[in-house]
Amino acid sequence: MRVDAVRGHLDGLLLAVLEHGPLHGYAIITEVQQRSGGSLELRTGTIYPALNRLERLGLLRSSWESIGERRRRCYRLTDAGRGNLAKARTAWDEFTATIGAVLNPSRGTA
Repeated sequence: MRVDAVRGHLDGLLLAVLEHGPLHGYAIITEVQQRSGGSLELRTGTIYPALNRLERLGLLRSSWESIGERRRRCYRLTDAGRGNLAKARTAWDEFTATIGAVLNPSRGTA
């Protein structure tokens, strides 16, 4: 899948992956790839700036944690992040219904 297809939806993807608990950056990348059946392969150059931006916006909080002998920055949703995720899901549902109504008019209207 082209990286362009994710543009505009990256924040929602990241928030959704963190919904069930904190993860470090590489685990986030892996989770997105697994949930998408391998179709989405996010690069570190895409993911870390987005995580930093979401943290500056107050949607995520991060902390350094030791995992084995390695220290990794782990990210978790804030209450504001959970609210933003709910809005992103609603917006996605509306978007896909609208585009679906145009691309597949025989399946119903938006």
